[in-house]
Amino acid sequence: MGIGGIGELDREAHVPKETGAGAAPRTLAEALRAGGDEGLAALLRARPDLLSPVPNDLTQLATRAGTRGSVVRALERLDRFALQTAEALAVAPDPAPYSVLLGLLAGDGADPEIEAALPRAVGVLREQALVWGDDERLRLVRTARELLAPSAQHPSPTGLGPSVAEATAGMSPGRLQEIIAAAGLPATHDPVSAVAALTELFTDRTRMAALLDTAPTEALAVLDRLVWGPPYGEVTADPAPPVRWLRDRGLLLPVSTRTVVLPREAALHLRGGRAHRVPEPVPPEVTAARTYRPQVVDNAAAGQAHTALATVEELLKSWDQGGPQVLRAGGLSVRDLKRTAAALDVPEPTAAFWLELAHGAGLLASDGEADERYAPTPAYDDWLDLPPAERWAALAAAWLAATRTAGVVGGQDAKGRTLSALGPGLDRAQAPEVRRRVLALQAALPPGAAADREALLARLRWDRPLRSGGPLADLREQLAVWTLDEAELLGVTGRGALATPARALLNLPLAEAASDDAFHGHDCEPSVAASRAATLLAPLLPEAVDHVLLQADLTAVAPGPLRRPLADVLAVLADVESKGGATVYRFTPGSVRRALDAGRTASDLKDFLTAHSRTPVPQPLAYLIDDVARRHGHLRVGAASAYVRCDDDAVLGEILADRRAAALGLRRLAPTVLAAQADPASLLEGLRAMGYAPAAESAEGDVLVTRADAYRTPPRTAPAPVPDGPPAPDATLLKAAVRAIRAGDHAATAARREPSTAAPLAPGELPRTSPAETLATVQAAALTGSAVWIGYVNAEGAASQRVIAPVRVEGGFVTGYDHTADEVRTYPLHRITGVAELAEDET
Repeated sequence: MGIGGIGELDREAHVPKETGAGAAPRTLAEALRAGGDEGLAALLRARPDLLSPVPNDLTQLATRAGTRGSVVRALERLDRFALQTAEALAVAPDPAPYSVLLGLLAGDGADPEIEAALPRAVGVLREQALVWGDDERLRLVRTARELLAPSAQHPSPTGLGPSVAEATAGMSPGRLQEIIAAAGLPATHDPVSAVAALTELFTDRTRMAALLDTAPTEALAVLDRLVWGPPYGEVTADPAPPVRWLRDRGLLLPVSTRTVVLPREAALHLRGGRAHRVPEPVPPEVTAARTYRPQVVDNAAAGQAHTALATVEELLKSWDQGGPQVLRAGGLSVRDLKRTAAALDVPEPTAAFWLELAHGAGLLASDGEADERYAPTPAYDDWLDLPPAERWAALAAAWLAATRTAGVVGGQDAKGRTLSALGPGLDRAQAPEVRRRVLALQAALPPGAAADREALLARLRWDRPLRSGGPLADLREQLAVWTLDEAELLGVTGRGALATPARALLNLPLAEAASDDAFHGHDCEPSVAASRAATLLAPLLPEAVDHVLLQADLTAVAPGPLRRPLADVLAVLADVESKGGATVYRFTPGSVRRALDAGRTASDLKDFLTAHSRTPVPQPLAYLIDDVARRHGHLRVGAASAYVRCDDDAVLGEILADRRAAALGLRRLAPTVLAAQADPASLLEGLRAMGYAPAAESAEGDVLVTRADAYRTPPRTAPAPVPDGPPAPDATLLKAAVRAIRAGDHAATAARREPSTAAPLAPGELPRTSPAETLATVQAAALTGSAVWIGYVNAEGAASQRVIAPVRVEGGFVTGYDHTADEVRTYPLHRITGVAELAEDET
């Protein structure tokens, strides 16, 4: 069975074809030409790589659609049954009637599910130009057949081997006659008829069954081992009698001196006509593991969304003065990741997720300095000014589109190097598609239902079987598992079920829990979708409060999320002791000193607490503030290298006598001044560790106020996602591309009159006429209002063929309506290589 003619492209597309309106297409280009603009747009939408760049005509489009890279991408995006249909066509005769294809998938018996699903599968293959022809002559494009057909080097997913004709291609005529004689067939005159007779025997159910009834039991056992693949087996120089019996009758054909193969036709008989052991016409059902009320899901998701915002804010606030250093190879060191995880009180993989989320949203980046560090970006300040629901929508939208994948942190790249958080090599182009697909499958369940993970993973494998096989199998499933875990962390799901705001973010129809009818409908821009999601989330988030509850044990309880000014001041004045439904802050001498260092006085602090507390300021807290303030600045530290100045020389004597001061290298210069070998920062830190409250001073003797001014990187853009192939074209591009391809095809295939003296033009060759003939022809066309076919070379030297209707010829230029470009254009006559009149039926 030859396959050389499958998917042959229209090499003579530039020559007019005299085909009737009902004639079957002979090439893929003709099939595309016979289809409508909607089918052409569907092809370009399903296979956007064909648009880069826009093909000149349908012949070029067909050629590009048959290239190996494009066909591989198209096959990778087929679901399992569409792929099984293509695999069945690859082992079917070429061309194959629809009934034969149905028999290969359903077998000898009827299968209602396959019969119902097959028209859709064939339609998908036709839409993507992987199959063409009518139902009586279905053809798989040549490249797809080469990829899917069985061969010794590339076994077929069906487990079938070569046909009888392919397996006996190099066999001697004498050996062929021996085989058909052993099979009980009459002798033939030539090898071709011998192969045909053997093929006919293997495809005849009755005669084949009779032949197998005479087979030894051991021979049938051999066939049972080979029937579902692999079809190849090894034999010795002197095979056992059962194997010899099969080999003598052609049921096993030699591939080499030690290898035999079960021919395809014999295997199909043993399989009952089925090409696949387990056809899967119906996708696995995604079942619910648990079901909750939608309100419970939304409330749980909102609580987690609030936690996510607090975690990201806490992370970036801890790096306000500059975060960890960037590794030489890029990324965060393992030690710094551990510290970040400990500070956030989360496992390291979760800390990596929050880091990558902030980085992907453009809130965190490296500063680009010589001593490169990570720090918040200016966009972080803008993000903080947004309402909480909008802040969450920005994070969720960034996560949804990001290709950087936190789950691979700690793994190794192709060169065995460890992958670091915020470092290179974390992009996985499949991630956005997998995330959207996982969430869409969850959205298909009833509101409040949490999908069963195993059922969801089985459905993903059905959706993209080629991408779920080989080295990408584990990654795709890992991406799905990471998506489920990250969606729960971020508040996209609650208790495993998709929340209502997430449906809006995904442009999916909203669940019944959404009460605003204006939100129903699911075709909008990402920014609009994010706005819808934020609007739905806002009522579910806890409202920010403007007060705390001060307690006598030097703590303050925040009964909810604090408003921005209060939260910022309290973060300096106190340390967070515990988080949860209510945050507990603890006042310590160190935290109060930190507020004093920031320029506040004791009275400022007490007034602030009085204004923002629903309870009176406890006496112990007031005493703590007054005590720290009284001692604050009593010692002054400046730069000598460093010095300590104090009006009370007894205090300086006490410091000199303290053994803990030995490392500071102190010596008395004057009764009220000590010099130190340590730098001012180390001296300040050492004295504070000894229990003193020193203040830094300037060269003029003024106290230095160390305000908590945040450090920011220069403006940075969020990391761009790595595309998984060309982007999907929008409606405007599709419409323009279809029009350009049709116009170019019209120009390329337009029938034209050839001068009797001119030699016929080869396909794609430009016409050649003298300048005088060119001028005369276009002038005549302008007078008669007819169209002509021209060859044109532009200023860059690019040649093209066009059909124009000249309107005016003057000054060395011809102006007319260009059917190829669908607009009026002007062309210099000296750039027209030649011209020809169109045939009568084209004008």
